[in-house]
Amino acid sequence: MMTRRHPTHGRAVPSLRPRLLATACIAALMTQPAPAQDASAAPQQSSASSTTQPPTTTQSATPKDKRTANPDAASTLDAVIVTGIQGSIQNAIKAKQNSDNIIEAISAEDIGKLPDSSIAESLARLSGLATQRVDGRANQISIRGLSPDFAGTTLNGREQATIGENRGVDFDQYPSELISGAAVYKTPDASLIGQGLSGTVDLHTIKPLDLPKRAFAANLRGENNSNGSLNHGTGVGDTGHRASFSYIDQFFDHTLGLAVGFAQLDSPVQEKQYQAWWWSLNNGSQGAESNWGAPHTPGMPDNVISQEGMQLRAKSENQLRNGLMTVLEWAPNDNYHSTLDLYYSTFDQKTYLNGVQWSSSPYDNVSYNNVGYVPALPYPIVTTGHIDGLKSILQNDYTKERDRLFSAGWNNQYDFGNGWVITGDASYSSAKKRLHDAYLFAGLPGQATSSTDFATPEHEGFPDFRPGVNFADPSAMFFTDPNDYGYNGREEFDHQKDTIKAFRLEVSHPVGWIFSDVNVGVNYSDRRKTKQADVYFAWLNGNGSTADDYQPGFAAPIDPSYLRGTTDLSYGGIPGVVNYDVLRALAGQFYLTQRNGQADWSRNYSVREKVPVAYVKFNIDTTLGDVPLRGNVGVQAVRTDQSSEALQTNGDTLVGRISDGTRYTKVLPSLNLAAEIADKQFLRFGLAKTMARGRIDDEKVATSAGVALVNDGPAAGQVLWSGSGGNPKLKPYIAVGADLSWEKYFGTASYVAAAVFNKNLLNYIYNQTTLDYDFSRYVNDNPTLTPTSTRGSFTRPENGTGGKMQGLELSGAIEGGLIARALDGFGAQANFSLTNSTLPVSAVSSIPGSPSTLPGLSRKVANLALYYEKYGWSVRIAERYRSSFTGEAVALFDQLGYTRVLADKQTDFQLGYAFEHGTWDGLSILLQVNNLTNSPMKTEQISGLPNNVKVARPLEYDTFGRTVMFGVNYKL
Repeated sequence: MMTRRHPTHGRAVPSLRPRLLATACIAALMTQPAPAQDASAAPQQSSASSTTQPPTTTQSATPKDKRTANPDAASTLDAVIVTGIQGSIQNAIKAKQNSDNIIEAISAEDIGKLPDSSIAESLARLSGLATQRVDGRANQISIRGLSPDFAGTTLNGREQATIGENRGVDFDQYPSELISGAAVYKTPDASLIGQGLSGTVDLHTIKPLDLPKRAFAANLRGENNSNGSLNHGTGVGDTGHRASFSYIDQFFDHTLGLAVGFAQLDSPVQEKQYQAWWWSLNNGSQGAESNWGAPHTPGMPDNVISQEGMQLRAKSENQLRNGLMTVLEWAPNDNYHSTLDLYYSTFDQKTYLNGVQWSSSPYDNVSYNNVGYVPALPYPIVTTGHIDGLKSILQNDYTKERDRLFSAGWNNQYDFGNGWVITGDASYSSAKKRLHDAYLFAGLPGQATSSTDFATPEHEGFPDFRPGVNFADPSAMFFTDPNDYGYNGREEFDHQKDTIKAFRLEVSHPVGWIFSDVNVGVNYSDRRKTKQADVYFAWLNGNGSTADDYQPGFAAPIDPSYLRGTTDLSYGGIPGVVNYDVLRALAGQFYLTQRNGQADWSRNYSVREKVPVAYVKFNIDTTLGDVPLRGNVGVQAVRTDQSSEALQTNGDTLVGRISDGTRYTKVLPSLNLAAEIADKQFLRFGLAKTMARGRIDDEKVATSAGVALVNDGPAAGQVLWSGSGGNPKLKPYIAVGADLSWEKYFGTASYVAAAVFNKNLLNYIYNQTTLDYDFSRYVNDNPTLTPTSTRGSFTRPENGTGGKMQGLELSGAIEGGLIARALDGFGAQANFSLTNSTLPVSAVSSIPGSPSTLPGLSRKVANLALYYEKYGWSVRIAERYRSSFTGEAVALFDQLGYTRVLADKQTDFQLGYAFEHGTWDGLSILLQVNNLTNSPMKTEQISGLPNNVKVARPLEYDTFGRTVMFGVNYKL
């Protein structure tokens, strides 16, 4: 862990107790110098790597262990001594109450046992936090309505490299069994390195010297997915397991501590997918026939909305994750303390995604009969009928992903005994990703057509298609290009690496007056993220690969030795589709040609950020009259030196390499005040300027640019440059936030809190076109044209006008025994968040489907958990809700995009029994059901009809099944 700051907060420090402290601190904060702005603004990336952790109060195991720990850390001794659901709540509340900042916290119920099956699910139950589901699992976290890219994430106070293309951490990379707790900083302080614009999540591993004696814990759980096995023959079933063990010990009179933990996840994903491609009016005065000149659609009634294509697919994925954590802690005397943290994980995923799709627009020469529709506004919606003339496409996908995470940190602290404490921390984090994607097309030979009866829901839900051909019959399905896509398949190889090297040095010393002590520190981090993508098109043996010799109708039967069975699509009415080994078929019946396009070349790049940080933080410990007041005030100066290397293209043609970069400095003042206005009743105030560097794929210098002869307009006859790409000169997002929170604590695991916040985004990043861009560094790949000028138009991400966010957060927990003796053992937790935002229309990005409001923003987020814990029994049912939001999604081959995700509600259930006496003491059994109601993920699209009327219609409807886990835990 980063710093264990020795206690200097004591009330013995002389104090003048000024009654106008808050006013003075705010005035000092607001008179900080404005951020220095270089003429050449610079790119963005995350901050430093190891974060100072204020002291936590820990029950010393021996008189020698006089260290203090972080009040924000939910991984203290009590988290192990006081166990179970109430113990977890009690420790999290204690961290929240003792913190100088406004935070939320979670704590493990016991060693190796967070209250949920994943870290992200536990975090999503905190006030103001929400999760985005990936493959049905909570994976990324949004804080206060901002997307995951705006949140900082640290492990033991150190910034972590990420598997994704941007900055948001995938929390499923960190086994919940190896995490003892987490603190979410909603307000930062000057010593918080790697802080995010929306907040910072700090994950904690166990600290062995916090335990009074040796401990051992192991758990084993089997799991089953209710969706069953969808892709037969792939080896991915509907059962899996989780296993973990933790060993913690102390040696040499409790001066040396060791913690070792291992966790394995072998889990299936079985996902039923349905997607409506787009919606339109075909015939009639309002339709495509009259307004776009489209062909008439036989059999379709006039002025009715119909679905213009669909995709029905089944996904089977095996996830195998192994995580190993080691902590070595040494405190040989009262002066020196050293901690070495190591974490390594492997995450392997194999995905099989098979299904059928077709286009049924007026341009596809289809015809309808027996069409039925239901009344709706603004136009009736077609729900039943029969379609002829479909060119059905069978697409079989295979994806293999290998992720490797490594994190190491060595922290050393020395107390000179005269008030001076020095702390040094060195860390390294790396994330490596290798991705192999491939897919092939099949269908009826000779581009023959088929027909189907259909019944599609008016709103969200699965359809019922009854095709006239058996898609599971391998003798009828051939490798071919059924609808003239221009190729027979595709294969891609991606390699990505992200590394962060960091060093930090901090000194602290008592001060006096209204301050207990001061922390002065520096941090230096060096981050480098590189990505390479190589794309190949697949062509059937015997077929051509150019516009002159390629034959879309060319077909070849599927080699029987490649067949695996069938893919079950019965949930959509189709009994099944043929299933085969994509890689073997690709090697045996196809040949490849490299075919990187503009979008593929742009994903070959590197971004480097070197970030020195200096900070000073004064810790406040005084009174206002009779009111105890604590907190901190300080400032952080962040210098960023960013550079990027990438490829220049002209459309799909590779031209050469290009590089660019910039530097900038930002000054970030912060203030946190916590006044105990009554017994266990606090009023907190936070005011801070925060920053977050832009998306890494916005900051890359990858560019497509070229020259062309202008044929008309004022510039007719001139040869001008034009292009588009990333912007390595982006300045970061900057926000000024103010928070006010009231908290009342009572009982042992009860509290109520209300908070309001306002965050002014001083700028936002969006795409805009610069008409006077300097192309002097670019290569002209057209020797027949000489540009009239080195200036031209260029579209790229730029800093623009910001927006605003305001929010209300209500949270609380109650022990039933405080209400009535008969309710002893019962309890409840609840929270609700309401967030509003405004964002200029100009901030709309060019990424497909990007929002005009803040991405990831759910206006309403709520959680409710009811539990019972007594006599060894524990029962908990929890539900989380978030209203609709625009979330980031990764389409095929790592292409980024956005989609509108509709309101989501998920319910989880937990039942356990712990043997507390006798032979079975230390043993517990646990039943968990995640996604109890099989809640679907639903998205929608805004369809622009031919008459320019816009309607919201369903896009995706996916179900992941409920996951039932049953197992045993043993603690010694």
